[in-house]
Amino acid sequence: MTPRNALLAIHLGALMFGLSGVLGKLAQSQPLMITFGRALFAVLALLAVALLLPPSGARPDWKRRGGLMLGGILLGAHWLTFFIAVKVAGVGIATLGFASFPAFTVLLEGLLFRERTRAIEYAMVGLVCLGLLLVTPSFDVSSAATGGLLYGVLSGLLFALLSLLNRAVTRGIDAVQAALWQNLAILLGLLPFAWAGVPAIPAQDWLWLALLGVLCTGLAHSLFVASLRVLKARTTSVIFALEPVYGIIFAWWLFDEQPTLRMLGGGALIILASVITSRLKSPPAA
Repeated sequence: MTPRNALLAIHLGALMFGLSGVLGKLAQSQPLMITFGRALFAVLALLAVALLLPPSGARPDWKRRGGLMLGGILLGAHWLTFFIAVKVAGVGIATLGFASFPAFTVLLEGLLFRERTRAIEYAMVGLVCLGLLLVTPSFDVSSAATGGLLYGVLSGLLFALLSLLNRAVTRGIDAVQAALWQNLAILLGLLPFAWAGVPAIPAQDWLWLALLGVLCTGLAHSLFVASLRVLKARTTSVIFALEPVYGIIFAWWLFDEQPTLRMLGGGALIILASVITSRLKSPPAA
């Protein structure tokens, strides 16, 4: 893969990740069933990728698989809270709430990995908080917008925890294998709760669930992994900061979720903080 193709691949991957909220809103099923269906099709897609593509690392041993299964629990909880946010407040607010995850990553890295948090990183966390206050029209816990935003922020926190866990357990492991085990954990964990509801899933929803699992998970993850072999991780992080932009544009187009100037301003602050955070050099250990 050439650098130009890698850039195209990572932009396409970010676009597909940004479509997750749109497809989740199109589906009539409840968030639990959407999460289960996404994991089901993701496992099938990742199995195909694992068989077709050469591995990028070692196969995980059983000890690592335990860590990956724990990561799957976090990933499933992240998806579930994100789709709840989409159903409650819409794609735009849910996506911007999730986009707060770099701020959580900065804070949790300092706590869990004893990495010194610098003043500029605290400033970026403050910028994200200001952006979140602007995103919601009025901070009222009883309102749908605020409730959905809080679920989106919780989704971002869970994703930050997942990212830090992956940092600890996936080093040297084939990325597709790691994703496969995590999605398998979601599938098996939700099976007892979701199985009875499978026959009631509307026929149209199976299309949205398949797109979520195959395009927004299996293919998007594979493009991300392939691009990392050519591009620097910081470059890919900056491009993935555009994910909320894609989500808001599609929600505006498909659902007439027209963002206010205040919401756009808050979203711009969150995305700006994400970009700056991803460009900062790692601090020395404390």
